[in-house]
Amino acid sequence: MDFSELFKLSGLLGRFSPDGKCLASCVQYRLVVRDVNTLQILQLYTCLDQIQYIEWSSDSLFILCAMYKRGIVQVWSLEQPDWHCKIDEGSAGLVASCWSPDGRHILNTTEFHLRITVWSLCTKSVSYIKYPKACQQGIAFTRDGRYMAVAERRDCKDFISIFVCSDWQLLRHFDTETQDLFGIEWAPNGCVLAAWDTCLEYKILLYSLDGRLLSTYRAYEWSLGIKSIAWSPSSQFLAIGSYDEKVRILNHVTWKKITEFEHPATIANKRTIVYKEVEKSPSVETERLSFPPTRALASSLFSTQTKYDISQVPVSLQYVKPVADRANPKMGIGMLAFSPDNCFLATKNDNIPNAVWIWDIQKLKLFVVLEQLCAIQSFQWDPRQPRLAVCTGNSRVYLWSPAGCVAVQVPVEGDFQIVSLSWRSSGDSMALLRLCTCGSFSFLLV
Repeated sequence: MDFSELFKLSGLLGRFSPDGKCLASCVQYRLVVRDVNTLQILQLYTCLDQIQYIEWSSDSLFILCAMYKRGIVQVWSLEQPDWHCKIDEGSAGLVASCWSPDGRHILNTTEFHLRITVWSLCTKSVSYIKYPKACQQGIAFTRDGRYMAVAERRDCKDFISIFVCSDWQLLRHFDTETQDLFGIEWAPNGCVLAAWDTCLEYKILLYSLDGRLLSTYRAYEWSLGIKSIAWSPSSQFLAIGSYDEKVRILNHVTWKKITEFEHPATIANKRTIVYKEVEKSPSVETERLSFPPTRALASSLFSTQTKYDISQVPVSLQYVKPVADRANPKMGIGMLAFSPDNCFLATKNDNIPNAVWIWDIQKLKLFVVLEQLCAIQSFQWDPRQPRLAVCTGNSRVYLWSPAGCVAVQVPVEGDFQIVSLSWRSSGDSMALLRLCTCGSFSFLLV
């Protein structure tokens, strides 16, 4: 495995282009675009203020840079470096910005969610969408880019509007049977829209493209409800993670539960493989010892090697009891992700922060558990094959596939805390984003 040199970064603003050819990163008010293969700088852009958000257009020809504090969005072109666009929302302010699927329109959400402004880069026309709801996931596009769903709040009720992205005309508008709509997400095939309620109530509603309510699912009442959801790539399954530490799988025919995955603190099934991360200090031959030790030798003496051992079941995992008198308790299923081939589901139970659970979707049972030394920060599937990358806030990245599991040490000096990672679209490399002890960020390519 090859590693690049370190590059500076502001926040976690490092993004691969959708075609996988370029990598954009931000250093305060500068936008740097590099060739992924050579790491040579292709373009260097200077923005009006510190960049707080970046996003590539779907065709990888434009980059959006949002500066929320000033209410400004700047757009840069890779094909025509001299061309640029500036959008100033003025006194309305700016809290969110994103591309439309065609890569030629920008959607800006103003402060207090008063409206969404749709700006056209081609015709310079402007459209407005009123009453967008301030929720975690209030805008959702179908994968083919034809339709957009927007969560709305008016007259103390929740609504969903569906727009045609080609001309931004309203296709359907309907109210939802929710107390406080929390998020919406299309199935990958674009035929079904999932809408779920606040965490105070377990309720998920499934709508067709024409606004018909297909089904409503409620697992229980009078307790904290849904925390995360994930559609399978084939749109056949909907995984719902909740605060009761369970994942429920709904099927796409009847929208009923076909199974539920529990996350107990003790793994007792002998057919489940448990990989346990262990650290061992490296052994150094006495012939190599010298005083004073060389820099390389000193580094190897005080470093640790990491590997996986297969534990014998039953295995007891580290369980953390949440603090009952604090908001947003660290409990329940906080992460969900299906593999690209639809065969596996990776989950994380926040009550057991050091473990990743991998479920076999074909057999609907637990397949593997990865028990780490540190809490899971992030995981992401390789977009091309069933290979999972995991980071835990230390200087290692962990890779799992059906063939086995491996821990890879990042060969850099000093403290290297990997807090996030991102795969390239081709699956042959990834960006590791690290947090330095001084509070700044940097990244490298693997």
